[in-house]
Amino acid sequence: MSISNAMVLAAGLGTRLRPITNTMPKPLVTIAGKPMIDYVLDLLVEAGVTRAAVNVHHFADRMEAHLAQRHAPEILISDERDALMNSGGGLVKGLKLLPEGPVLVMNADLFWVGESADKPSNLTRLAAAFDAERMDMLLLCVRDEDTTGHNGKKDFSLGADGKLTRYAEGLSNPVVYAGAIALHSRLFADAPDDAFNLNIYFDRAAENGRLHGLLLDGHWMTVGTPEAIGEAEAAIRRHQPEG
Repeated sequence: MSISNAMVLAAGLGTRLRPITNTMPKPLVTIAGKPMIDYVLDLLVEAGVTRAAVNVHHFADRMEAHLAQRHAPEILISDERDALMNSGGGLVKGLKLLPEGPVLVMNADLFWVGESADKPSNLTRLAAAFDAERMDMLLLCVRDEDTTGHNGKKDFSLGADGKLTRYAEGLSNPVVYAGAIALHSRLFADAPDDAFNLNIYFDRAAENGRLHGLLLDGHWMTVGTPEAIGEAEAAIRRHQPEG
């Protein structure tokens, strides 16, 4: 399956990236000359996404102005100027702008480089592997050694059957959640309309054996602090092909 609709979570305050985010939204912080959200949107377009809802709050006008300059994908603004909805509430609000069906979800500040040129992209594989009959969510995951800017925390254990369980010391095959999900929007049919954390749905799916994972190909990065910008730019230089 290919997935043509996406939701990008971009409304956070970016508090750990202060003082930079005192004057601009975190998704517009440039890494190697390119705003973080453009790395994310370009990855989605490459995977066949034609329409993306993007939530905005912090410096929302600047976010809208930047997104209006893009030719692809089509951008729908989910306005959270009045109140932040947290990861779950923001996702649910944004999904209401999209037709019901499968959707890719990404964080605006988590991205990767260095994918193999001889196989489908991570998001293409994520969309193709998602099976709504067996899965509530399929999460893109990465091994800690393939990350830059991460604090070393392991999120899940990835089983041989592809299922994810919350990581605990001693469990095998620890992985980090890479900030990309394939899901069907009907998963949130009974979700609250107010703010809530998406981890509630992660845990519920894991308990039901319906949280699955797919390993990322390439090198993943998160930019949480001003110091992490230089680390990410160095990682991009190491992992992107020359020319």
